[in-house]
Amino acid sequence: MRFERSHTRRAAFVAIASSLALLATACGGDDGSGGGGDSGSSGGAALEGRGPINFATGKDTSGNLTNQVAAWNAQHPDEKVTVTELPESADQQRAQMIQNAQIKSDAFSVLNLDVVWTAEFAANRWVTELPEDQFPDLGKLLPSTVDTAKYRDKLYAVPVTSDGGLLYYRKDLLDKAGVQAPKTWAEMKTACEKVKALPEAKSMNCYAGQFEKYEGLTVNFSEAVNGAGGVVVGDDGKPNVNTPEALEGLNFLVEGFKSGEIPKAAITYKEEEGRRAFQEGNLIFHRNWPYVYALANKTDGSSKIAGKFAVAPLPGLNGAGVSTLGGHNYAISEFAKNKATAADFIKFMSSEERQKVNVQKTSQAPTWASLYDDPELTKQFPYLAPLKASIEGAKSRPKVVKYGDVTTAIQEAAYGALTGTTPPKDALSQLQDKLSGLITQ
Repeated sequence: MRFERSHTRRAAFVAIASSLALLATACGGDDGSGGGGDSGSSGGAALEGRGPINFATGKDTSGNLTNQVAAWNAQHPDEKVTVTELPESADQQRAQMIQNAQIKSDAFSVLNLDVVWTAEFAANRWVTELPEDQFPDLGKLLPSTVDTAKYRDKLYAVPVTSDGGLLYYRKDLLDKAGVQAPKTWAEMKTACEKVKALPEAKSMNCYAGQFEKYEGLTVNFSEAVNGAGGVVVGDDGKPNVNTPEALEGLNFLVEGFKSGEIPKAAITYKEEEGRRAFQEGNLIFHRNWPYVYALANKTDGSSKIAGKFAVAPLPGLNGAGVSTLGGHNYAISEFAKNKATAADFIKFMSSEERQKVNVQKTSQAPTWASLYDDPELTKQFPYLAPLKASIEGAKSRPKVVKYGDVTTAIQEAAYGALTGTTPPKDALSQLQDKLSGLITQ
């Protein structure tokens, strides 16, 4: 899930401060045990009203959203959808959606939510509970994606795109150096050294992900911890990040910055900065989402590496790594008018036909299980099979009401360690204490 998408985006600190202030007001110390999550005020039944609606979404860097919405509008001239593009930054998107909900504005009808926001929006009754019998295709979607759309076993959204982290690499250079795609961090370091011995690659950087202090850092930190066998929050819902395994994962990133394997500039990278660095030929390896594939393969001159790269599963400490589950869910604002139209628009956008078109145009991961085995798509995107496995085995970020506070704590701890202001062991110890206070069962 690109975290602009989520998928870039500069005013991060302002956005984070704004979103935290808004969340503090909205949550009011609620630990999720109050009445804010059982059914919502709609009871899953108030999908009434037809007419024009507004779709609030992050900036569309793919360029395909306009086509998708135009297809709906052509078929529904009396129920047209207007797109409101929010900033590229996921933090700013969330802040604006919360602000809209707090004043009970009907300006937004359908919300494009990062999967990890669903619980927070449902618990605060900012989105409408959806009757599952009106969305019969849910059983045909990847189960892990449907789980992200529920809160307390009730449906509040529909998964439209999923996401799993992938390792993009310069296949042309690895082939020339006689090395395979790495399965471990040590193998990636060795492969990088061999590639950089090539005259044309000596000035290239080894690896980068997303390390700016924003949601993408939560993802990259979590993947490093999980890739070393640790967890941020255990299956029991309790924080357990102050462990030797988590320290090994964090040290993989810290040592990468210290040694120069990760370029210093990567501390400012979000998805788009990293994508551009990879497309411009500056990186040998790059962790990013599936959407990058189509953009990096463009032959219009915007990418210097079209036809020269491939993708592989994320590496880990002793074998394959673990992706953080990403993606986006469409939900109906509790304060929207024309909810019947909003529900039909969500069904349209989440349909197998629309998702297939979206994959073809953007390379974003679908939620329909069948599309990962579609011969036409697998020929165009050979990574779909391993991507499906990545998504099915991906780890979710904490599904908590106070997610804004939780992710900020993670970002601060990780950023402090990466920039050298906090020793990694201290960063994890402090993070464990903060999470223990924020996450209650």
